[in-house]
Amino acid sequence: AGCSLHDLIQPSFSFLVGVALPYSIASRAVRGRSSGTQAGHAVRRSLILILLGIFLRSIHADQTNFTFEDTLTQIGLGYPFLFLLGNTSVRTGWIAFGLILIGYWVAFVLYPLPGPGFSYEAVGVPPNWPEHYTGLMGHFNKNSNLAWAFDTWFLNLFPRKSPFLFNDGGYATLSFIPTLGTMLLGLQVGRWLRSGMAPLALVRRLLLAGAIGIAVGILLHVLGICPVVKRIWTPAWVLFSGGWCCWLLAAFYGVIDVAGTRRGTIRRVAFPLVVVGMNSIAIYCLAHLIDRFIIDSLFTHLGHGPFLIFGPAYEPLLVGIATMGIFYGILRWMYRQQLFIRI
Repeated sequence: AGCSLHDLIQPSFSFLVGVALPYSIASRAVRGRSSGTQAGHAVRRSLILILLGIFLRSIHADQTNFTFEDTLTQIGLGYPFLFLLGNTSVRTGWIAFGLILIGYWVAFVLYPLPGPGFSYEAVGVPPNWPEHYTGLMGHFNKNSNLAWAFDTWFLNLFPRKSPFLFNDGGYATLSFIPTLGTMLLGLQVGRWLRSGMAPLALVRRLLLAGAIGIAVGILLHVLGICPVVKRIWTPAWVLFSGGWCCWLLAAFYGVIDVAGTRRGTIRRVAFPLVVVGMNSIAIYCLAHLIDRFIIDSLFTHLGHGPFLIFGPAYEPLLVGIATMGIFYGILRWMYRQQLFIRI
């Protein structure tokens, strides 16, 4: 339960997929792409995201690691449904958003709690696990919930060296359903952005939407109705993290697109974000493929000394900054060459 800055990366990624969809649909329509052609592209994009996610999770494994809780696979599983809803009305989108959150919560609550003889240690939950809920929230406990039960059946349909019993982190395949809710929230915000609304009015709407999402998410947790848990993407987490996504978008839009139109310096400072954002899939893959190689190379050629300059506590931070600097150099070169990886 709870939230750190790192926890907001995946929901932001999913949220922005939704924000971009109205622009994508409009762009393809202008180019004369039929609805059938667009639907086929959405299905292909979905399959590529799923397969790429499985591939990246299988690096260094003895065999294909069929797992579907990765960011890319989660987006891929929900993307065809997002595309279909992107071609409906705003009202339909909000109805779907509500039904997803309520339906997912009801499904979890209706799944029976473990009996008195259930061994939590057998499913990777230590005896001193601090986030063990009771009451309604007990239905969302780690590796004893509906999504865990589904994976003990679904993931064992695929070839694996040993039967799947649990995910160490409690992540689950079915999280793609509420993740679709996060993408739907982004879809609605993307429609706001394309609506021609006055910039300051849009910023105010984003701030208000963010405040409502955060407040309702926290309230559901405090009242014992639904915990704010990222790893199984609870409905309360969708609202809470979605609120933060709205606030972050309001901040970037307000500073870069609104104030930045009058101050070129702001746009220049924001340019590195453009470089990274234009190749988001590339940096995601780089982080999985060569992150360890870069870190090992830094230690090989520079030693640990430069990263211990402020003490051991800051070593991970400095290593991360150096690694990101190398990634940025690669992306900057790709940007200059107009090399953009798109799916």
